[in-house]
Amino acid sequence: MKFVVALLSNPAILLGLVACIGLIAQKGKTATDVVKGTIKTIVGFAIFQGGGSMITASLQNFNKLFQKGFHIHGVIAAPEAATAAAQTHYGLVVSVVLILGFVFNLIFARITPFKNIFFTGGHSLFFACVLGLILKSYGMNDFWACLLGGAILGFFSGALPELCQPFMRKITGGDQQAIGHFNMIGYALAGCVGLLFKKHADETTENIHFPKFLSLFKDFIIGVAVLMLILFYAATLAAGEAYTMKVSGGVQWLVFPLLQAISFTAGMSILMYGVGMFLEELTNAFVSISTKFIPGSRPALDVPTIFPYAPTAILVGFISSYTAGLIAIVIMLALHFSTVIIPAAHICFFSGGASAIFGNSTGGWRGAIAGSFVMGLLLAFLPLVLMPTFQHMGINGSTFPNVDYNVIGIFLKGVLNLF
Repeated sequence: MKFVVALLSNPAILLGLVACIGLIAQKGKTATDVVKGTIKTIVGFAIFQGGGSMITASLQNFNKLFQKGFHIHGVIAAPEAATAAAQTHYGLVVSVVLILGFVFNLIFARITPFKNIFFTGGHSLFFACVLGLILKSYGMNDFWACLLGGAILGFFSGALPELCQPFMRKITGGDQQAIGHFNMIGYALAGCVGLLFKKHADETTENIHFPKFLSLFKDFIIGVAVLMLILFYAATLAAGEAYTMKVSGGVQWLVFPLLQAISFTAGMSILMYGVGMFLEELTNAFVSISTKFIPGSRPALDVPTIFPYAPTAILVGFISSYTAGLIAIVIMLALHFSTVIIPAAHICFFSGGASAIFGNSTGGWRGAIAGSFVMGLLLAFLPLVLMPTFQHMGINGSTFPNVDYNVIGIFLKGVLNLF
């Protein structure tokens, strides 16, 4: 049983199994076609994950250098540490909520109009932690915490992508794919913010006319490399030699930022390649699954799957959302907040970048800037509401920043307070 749970909890294997089932269900597919399609899906997603891990590792080093260099102290808005603490204290509840969440997602996709099947396992795990912590904070026993948490996770795994689907149709030009990343309320809001600039919708980030001396930014990968090189050296010079050597593990301190910028850029290239490799196979397989088992269903996938549609918007969104997070720090300090939320660069990159793509789809580059800026503010201020609950449950020094976790969590607490 443990072997099966461990196997199916790996998103690459799970997606490969889905692709295999879909390919088998397609008429005219030979055994060779099924094997090739399944392997391409698994390997493609593993490549995708590898690129994402490289990006995250580089940005976590940037977080350390930036905080040290600019003397910013507070709670880091990144869910990884908070998840580790939640699993330590409430591992059984979190694990069962995660598994039941996927089961309920399939059930709701079959019997409701919400036909989205959520495949971003990491985000499901984070949401399972949030739900488990809130339910247990009200003294609920494990059975009801698991059952209720799983039902809530499963419902919103299918329902929240529906908010983004009108914008996803504009971004992708079709209706075969949904977004599966629990900032979906924020992404839909970014798309709505973009509508404020709808008369400029044709002036997209991808059509920006760069001055001649900035023409290299027309190449997305070169633009990423240059931008990250500037940011890493700024953070490194501010942090100083001694601290940078500590973070780098002995790598010469002025070489380290160069290597980190290269690693980040390589990770982005790998991620983009992996997206192209597994997405087509998975989408084709889902056509058969929709027809035979869950009519009208579509896969809800992680945000980097939409990055190729507007790559320049990613950089715009990262800068805009991170700037919003820094402005939020100034506001919190000025108003003497007891807790200051520090923006995590890797969260702002993925969530801010995706928000910019949504804003760009409805309002061009103006919508991209405004939509991702709003996302940055939400990532900074929303976690403050649930912080006391998480601290009471033993989660200190980190928190869950994503918009959906916090909006649903606040609503859940409101309902539980009535009882």
